[in-house]
Amino acid sequence: MKTQIDRLVLVTNGSPETRPSLEFGSWLAQMLHIPVVLLAVREPGDHEHPVSTLIGEFLPSLQSAGVSFQLENLDGNSEDLADRTVQQPGTIMVLGPLGRPPLRRFFLGRSFRHFMEDQLAPILYIPRSRIPIRKVLVCMGGLGYALDVFHQALAIAQPLQASITFLHVVEPVTLDYPLAQQVEAHWKDLLNTETPQGRILRQALSESNAAGMTTEVRLSHGHIVPEILKEIESGNYDLVCMGSIHSSHSLRHLSQPNVTAEIAETAHCPILVVRSPTGETP
Repeated sequence: MKTQIDRLVLVTNGSPETRPSLEFGSWLAQMLHIPVVLLAVREPGDHEHPVSTLIGEFLPSLQSAGVSFQLENLDGNSEDLADRTVQQPGTIMVLGPLGRPPLRRFFLGRSFRHFMEDQLAPILYIPRSRIPIRKVLVCMGGLGYALDVFHQALAIAQPLQASITFLHVVEPVTLDYPLAQQVEAHWKDLLNTETPQGRILRQALSESNAAGMTTEVRLSHGHIVPEILKEIESGNYDLVCMGSIHSSHSLRHLSQPNVTAEIAETAHCPILVVRSPTGETP
């Protein structure tokens, strides 16, 4: 199954903290030869960082890169308006921290979590730009949408000739599920098991090899967030790809929204979040 990326939507509210996401989005669009929609949001009461100023500074670099773009000016809150633009299949939203005041973050939460909750399209969150992309980490789980994460990652990594590392973290078993116990007992040789996790990893490796990709598999045992952060730090990855579901069932997986948000808000590198409406095991 081949995933196609047709365009990027770059979101800014004028905050300087969004500049790395604009620069990264412009570079990625140039590399993938796709157009962008530049979503310039004038937020209520934000006079300190007018979005028109940042857009005026950014447009020349977008034009010089030869990227086809469409500028849309909107009024309101970025979290409420972005969903109107990201409806077309094959679209990825690119955004960074929106520079919210600490008091607003305390009461309403970080803007990234609101985007994750409301947005079905893939999100590229850029707290800090990493150009070029040479190493991609794909966090795999035992659910079917892990392949959705892989296919979206492959659509970026293959044209950029980046290597892919698959990471699967096996959590300590806290509930009496036979499958969970089997996975934990055989986590070191997970690839050789007939568990859903083993089958999905083998399928991802098979498709990667067919696409001519350089790949590696990393298996880890422990609590998900620290294990992923440890791998990100030691591996010096340029892009981390994770899944996120709207609802979860019984078992807790690395791709639940809160886990993904914790990684995105802690890791200092681009994070690709691929949404899925369900978490069904194939």
